[in-house]
Amino acid sequence: MNKLVNNIANRDLKVFHKESTDMCGKGKYRVIVKCQAGFMATSTTEAESAIEVFRRYKLKSVHSIAKVINDDFDSTVYARVGKKIWIAEGLLVEIKVGDINQDLYKTALYSQYQYKSVNANSWESYAYQMNEEVAA
Repeated sequence: MNKLVNNIANRDLKVFHKESTDMCGKGKYRVIVKCQAGFMATSTTEAESAIEVFRRYKLKSVHSIAKVINDDFDSTVYARVGKKIWIAEGLLVEIKVGDINQDLYKTALYSQYQYKSVNANSWESYAYQMNEEVAA
């Protein structure tokens, strides 16, 4: 797994350092979203990774993503309340600048200083892991 680079001290961003390497890997995920009518809805989905689940929904409406372990235990990988974010390290390193700028720009994930520190120069660049510099 790639190394997490977080150069911004932000009290609204809490990163889970899970010991299990497959915490954000292939499996079943439970997602809680807020629908257009304003109430919460839950769905369970199979996916190859947590980032795949993250990108399936409108990011503004996702309130939490949890990996289902043994059909009876959920372990949170992403949770959001207002601009505060709780996120697993495995998911955070896979998030790209475009994911954040699209719908999460008013949350703790958004930071121009963070983008600059990881050499992010487009929406396809990773926001929390070092990007390779492109030689001109």
